[in-house]
Amino acid sequence: MTDKGVLFRIAGPVVVAKGIKPRMYDVCRVGNEKLMGEVIQIDGEKTIIQVYEDTSGIKPGEPVINTGEPLKVELGPGMLGSIYDGIQRPLPVLIKQMGDFIKRGVDAPGLDPLKKWDFKAIVKNNDSVSVGQIIGEVEENPGIMHKIMVPPNQKGKIADIKSGKFTVNDVIGKLDNGFELRMKHNWPVRIQRPVSSKLKPEAPLITGQRIFDALFPLAKGGVAVIPGPFGAGKTVSQQQLAKWSDADIIVYVGCGERGNEMTEVLTEFPELIDPRSGKPLMNRTVLIANTSNMPVAAREASIYTGITIAEYYRDMGYSVALMADSTSRWAEAMREISSRLEEMPGEEGYPAYLSSRLAQFYERAGRVIPLGTKKEGSISIIGAVSPPGGDISEPVSQSTQRVAKVYWKLDAKLAQRRHFPSINWLDSYSNHISILEPWYSKNVAPDWSSLVGEMMSILQEEEKLLEIVQLVGSDALADRQQLTLQVARLIREVLLQQNAFHEIDTYSELKKTYQMMKAILNFSKLSNAALDSGMRAQQILATKAKDRLSEVKFVKDYEKLLDEITRQMEKEMKV
Repeated sequence: MTDKGVLFRIAGPVVVAKGIKPRMYDVCRVGNEKLMGEVIQIDGEKTIIQVYEDTSGIKPGEPVINTGEPLKVELGPGMLGSIYDGIQRPLPVLIKQMGDFIKRGVDAPGLDPLKKWDFKAIVKNNDSVSVGQIIGEVEENPGIMHKIMVPPNQKGKIADIKSGKFTVNDVIGKLDNGFELRMKHNWPVRIQRPVSSKLKPEAPLITGQRIFDALFPLAKGGVAVIPGPFGAGKTVSQQQLAKWSDADIIVYVGCGERGNEMTEVLTEFPELIDPRSGKPLMNRTVLIANTSNMPVAAREASIYTGITIAEYYRDMGYSVALMADSTSRWAEAMREISSRLEEMPGEEGYPAYLSSRLAQFYERAGRVIPLGTKKEGSISIIGAVSPPGGDISEPVSQSTQRVAKVYWKLDAKLAQRRHFPSINWLDSYSNHISILEPWYSKNVAPDWSSLVGEMMSILQEEEKLLEIVQLVGSDALADRQQLTLQVARLIREVLLQQNAFHEIDTYSELKKTYQMMKAILNFSKLSNAALDSGMRAQQILATKAKDRLSEVKFVKDYEKLLDEITRQMEKEMKV
């Protein structure tokens, strides 16, 4: 029997119904248009529901139907390459149904129910299977195997299974308890998917962006935050990370971003070529678009939809990178709904539970052994924060900073000086440096960490010297200090600046980053030695070889060029 009631009160996306007996987070259909909503508070006879669509025009007395199910996403082949809204409705399908503007009360399944997939079973009849065990494979996109798993709440013996071409709704097998196996299953977005065990992070997420890889690395399974004011380059940084990071699967959540920014992502991504496979990057990407003019409640759900899809691919043994752009908009949606619920506001009007909600979301990152397999999977979350006026003392930035181990702070002044990526090297930090040191020593070079430490100390020294320069000018500095300023300039302009739109400089492999660090510090060593042997600072600063270091960024055969520059340096400094 369906649980049916009526609308009692309406306040924007938050409505009150009477006459139903739901559980928390049950999905309800609201009004004559059957708008989708979720129960967020139960107060005696009254049920408070947040509606994922625009509520204008609905009135008290219209019917409310409780489905008795929480908000779930469909998980199965067909998600990669898809563009969804915040509640997993495929936008291309909605466009066909209603044109450029989404009408209300429209529903569409997250997975194409008609498309047939070539399923290959890897278990046989009478095999015992446990929760999360892989029972078959489907090639979802060229080179990407989608592993079909036993749903997280089922186990038993295979009574029947067959290979062949099926839709996601077709029965592909049965368990001895009568449960029908399909290529898809549903999962509630607010519940974390279970795992066998969590592992410590050990390897870096290689991004190809020198400032991240060298100075502030993020471990696979870690959490990074990119706070910054408008126009400082958050979206471009996240797009670069989505394009070049060595994750197997990318989930990009545009949460409350401006429509034109999201349009750029939606038009650019399908045209981008994946550097690893040479095929379109969309082949391994799921996009969730929830722009700022879409209803706020769906914005709040979009983050959970994204992380649930990421967890599903992690359970197959893939490494997943989730970009959340931006969590500030998500927090604003929470604040709006909280005020309509007349809850006691916390700092700056945000709900008192803001910190715990952010922590719950970020805790779903990690490197794990999934259920039913020995192969590890990971989710790395990179969340952008857009503090109003760039003020990072506000609650969203502070709460996120407490949870994130890696902090990439964007600087508007650097962006104005056209220094990109505009990451402030003095305010940013990574708590993963010591964890990743053995990996870099083994896989890149034993002295990687010492080079990074040396560079950071030069950049910090530069900051102190610049204060003196502003007071008395650079000529008043000692020769050695003038050399320090020159080395710091090389670090900034050669190593830390990177052109996202140049076909070679857009991605820098670790070996190249290491060679560039070594060349810059080699100049530092040679110039200090030359100073000791009687050469003047002005003569050293006039040498030509150091100015050629920036050419290294834009050439493919960089090793040959670096050797040539090193020889020229040694010759000029007569070492």
